[in-house]
Amino acid sequence: MDALKRYANERGVLLMSDLPIFIAHHSADCWARPDLYFLDADCQPTVVAGCPPDAMAPTGQRWGNPLYRWDHMAAEGYAWWSARVRRALAQADIFRIDHFRGFAGYYEIPADCPTAERGEWLPGPGKALFDAITRDLGELPIVAEDLGLITADVVQLREDCGFPGMKILQFGFGTDASDEFLPHNWQRDCVAYTGTHDNDTVRGWWQVASDTERRFAGSYLAASDADIHWCMIRACCNSVADMAIFPLQDVLGLDASHRMNTPGTMGPQNWSWRFEWHWLNDEHRRVLGLICAASGRAPFGLV
Repeated sequence: MDALKRYANERGVLLMSDLPIFIAHHSADCWARPDLYFLDADCQPTVVAGCPPDAMAPTGQRWGNPLYRWDHMAAEGYAWWSARVRRALAQADIFRIDHFRGFAGYYEIPADCPTAERGEWLPGPGKALFDAITRDLGELPIVAEDLGLITADVVQLREDCGFPGMKILQFGFGTDASDEFLPHNWQRDCVAYTGTHDNDTVRGWWQVASDTERRFAGSYLAASDADIHWCMIRACCNSVADMAIFPLQDVLGLDASHRMNTPGTMGPQNWSWRFEWHWLNDEHRRVLGLICAASGRAPFGLV
């Protein structure tokens, strides 16, 4: 990964990576410092991470990751986190922290509970964690994954840290014009996505969207079956968002069979998608170049 970053940077390309908030129980992190997690005498978790029941998951989500002993980490000036972020920055130029809300408050599930129905919210380390990392490493190029159940304290933490949040355009068409995921409601300090690795492709979303969503999106984006993917890409690029990101599947206009991942499931399709170079052609390059140049996200000479 270090070599890939050097190769990209030498050619004027920056890399963005993902940093999960939690670590795996079978990881070297847990093995090397078991005192930093809630483990029993046999190094088995006593409580685990997850999120509570909601309309989409009636029994909640039990992720099973060990939970941090934040008091132990604070006593060491959050040195473990500084080391983790330092390593992340050696591999990428900017990174997204997954489940950012867990730093404001996290959901603790007893390890003997097979679902997430029995758990409680507890306070996270808050801004003190990021202040410590900043003192050690300087300004942090972090994007906060602030999707899902976001409360006022999570918004306040993100704003206090100065991290941009995420706006997913696919989410914007389920209500009305006041929806926070519609571009005219965005602020500059955000990252716009047509969809992330956890969403369906734009074309896949369009094909199964409700009639109401499809009419709204078609009207808002001036889109049709033929160009919905380009229209979403254009909307993200033309927005005020500081950064716009779209999966290659959306540039290529691919359907749901090319989806990257379906959260909460395990199967051969998840994280197995690969493209072939011959799928890319001059028309993809031309249209993407025009959209990015016209929106000021690429040299204007491409127009």
